[in-house]
Amino acid sequence: MNKGRWPMGAHIRPSRMESHPMTAETIDRLLMALIAATLMASVVIAVVNPSYFHMVFAAEDRLVENGTALFLLFASLVLARNALSLRRRGLSLAMLLTGFYALLFFFASGEEISWGQRIFGWQSGDFFAENNYQGETNLHNLMVGDLRLARAVFGGPLTIVILLYLVIFPLLYPRVPLIRAVADHLAAPVPGMRHAVFAVLGSVIIGLLDVPRKWEVYELIFAIMATSTFLLPQNPDKTR
Repeated sequence: MNKGRWPMGAHIRPSRMESHPMTAETIDRLLMALIAATLMASVVIAVVNPSYFHMVFAAEDRLVENGTALFLLFASLVLARNALSLRRRGLSLAMLLTGFYALLFFFASGEEISWGQRIFGWQSGDFFAENNYQGETNLHNLMVGDLRLARAVFGGPLTIVILLYLVIFPLLYPRVPLIRAVADHLAAPVPGMRHAVFAVLGSVIIGLLDVPRKWEVYELIFAIMATSTFLLPQNPDKTR
């Protein structure tokens, strides 16, 4: 008798942990946690070491700026994936619009790092050398006479539009049929209430900081929220 032994022919298989694919919901929770961590880190660094904040943390070509470019690129890739999904569903207009949105965010990502100019070290052409505020190859720092394009278009006005999109749009979409119909027709991803809360919270926190280059963190927060919105909007059946 085989007391205390496994039956003949039986095999002991090592237990394996079941692998679960990372869902959109899990990624979204990680993105929300990253926003919270970014805001907390910004407050701590700004209070403890203001010089480090603007000379290292939020400086040109450092963590915050590169993070913004990276998440704008991620947002573009999510939109491109959504466009392909819409194409497979035969939703041609939604696919074309979403593809256009993807190109806009790809453009914004490239602009954020001057299309890699400082990374690869190539020189600006004569036009940008003469007309760009920083002498770099990007549009948002162009000078039109004495007017800096970044402040006139990409500054206050764009910030207001983004805040309306993140804070007001999520409230109106489920309540106003006309807005819902237009948003769905344009395949516009609608932010959730979590985005509205973080947009207000981020605006208050960043606004209260008294350090140079604090708005670089603001841009990073919005880039992460855009990625989250396109990944898991209120209207996924119309946009993915």
